[in-house]
Amino acid sequence: MMVLPLPTFLLDVFFSFNILLALLVLMIAIHSFRPLDFSSFPTLLLVATVLRLALNVASTRIVLANGHTGTDAAGQVIEAFGSFVIAGNFVVGIFVFAILVIINLVVITKGAGRVSEVTARFTLDSMPGKQMAIDADLNAGILTPEEATERRNEVAREADFYGSMDGASKFVKGDAVAGILILAINVLGGITIGVAQYSLSLGEAASLYTILSIGDGLVAQIPSLLLSIGTAIIVTRVSSSGSMSEQIGGQISIPQAWYPVAVVIGIIGLVPGMPSVLFLSLAAITGIIGFILSRYAGRTETPNMIDSFADEEYEE
Repeated sequence: MMVLPLPTFLLDVFFSFNILLALLVLMIAIHSFRPLDFSSFPTLLLVATVLRLALNVASTRIVLANGHTGTDAAGQVIEAFGSFVIAGNFVVGIFVFAILVIINLVVITKGAGRVSEVTARFTLDSMPGKQMAIDADLNAGILTPEEATERRNEVAREADFYGSMDGASKFVKGDAVAGILILAINVLGGITIGVAQYSLSLGEAASLYTILSIGDGLVAQIPSLLLSIGTAIIVTRVSSSGSMSEQIGGQISIPQAWYPVAVVIGIIGLVPGMPSVLFLSLAAITGIIGFILSRYAGRTETPNMIDSFADEEYEE
């Protein structure tokens, strides 16, 4: 893809597969119980990044070579992304693309990279202590030799995983920077080629090549953004017996937290100029959720209280 030109049909297929791969990786990251359950993530992240950059090279070749023929020169996927986001104003498209790149590069990628670096450092620092704890449990007879070997291997896999994640996050950051440079090359190079070689007017060349360039940039940056979110989810996960959705669902279901939120949202809805119907409706929904959670919590606590009372009676 980086050397040989691709037909537009294959380019559409590869771009669609790239989006599918990014969504799949994100969903697996969300539903993994612990980071080591997705131990192939660093390698998969590298492969996806290289694939996306190769597609950028192939699409840039087509945009610069055939962009003068129309917005469909680089395939339907790029045309659809460019036309939908720009919506008749290529200046708006440039700003939307810039915002997406800033979110990806400055917020998500930078934060995930820092978390990966710190986690890798602390994981490596804690390895001797974990190994000594395993040896102590083995000597005390708490662990069998097979269990101790498995624990040691898991500690080593954890250190290798976070070390790999620290390096893989650098690829994500570099990919975001490359997206900005590729967009600039496509726009400036396309305008120059359109005006100098194909006698297009400056406005026509700017509009045509901006649509193609932004479509090319978006079709690459959206999967990059999804993979960056997946990276952030993986490196910020705490080892647990449940998936992220189960953890969040269980930890935000505290009834005492919902009632104050309902009151504050209701007060905001009474402020003059605010959409009162919207905020008061949200306040009512939040209060109802808090009431349902409190009733559910009361039902689950009652059997536990009965069991504990029965245990106390039995002990007496």
